[in-house]
Amino acid sequence: MRLVNVGYGNMAAVSRLVSIVSPEAAPIRRMVQDARDGGRVIDATCGHKTRAVLIMDSDHVILSPLLPETVAARIDERKAEEDEA
Repeated sequence: MRLVNVGYGNMAAVSRLVSIVSPEAAPIRRMVQDARDGGRVIDATCGHKTRAVLIMDSDHVILSPLLPETVAARIDERKAEEDEA
C-alpha cells in the first residue's frame, strides 16, 4: 500500500484516492460540509488553512494544508521512486 504525506506527517492511501481538488468552489464546500455532518471528514490541517480536499473512494474527505499541486507532485515523486527500485 502506497501512502502520501498530506501535511504535518499525516498520510493517506494513494490507492483509495479518487480526486484532489481546491476547496474554493461552492460545490466542494458543500461536499465538505455534508461529509462533516456525516462524520466522514478527516482534518489533517492541524489548525491551518485548508488548501486541498482529497476525496477518497470510501466517501471520506481529507482536508490538507498543502496545495493540490503539491500533493499530486508527492504522489508522482513516490511513483517515480518505486519505478526506479
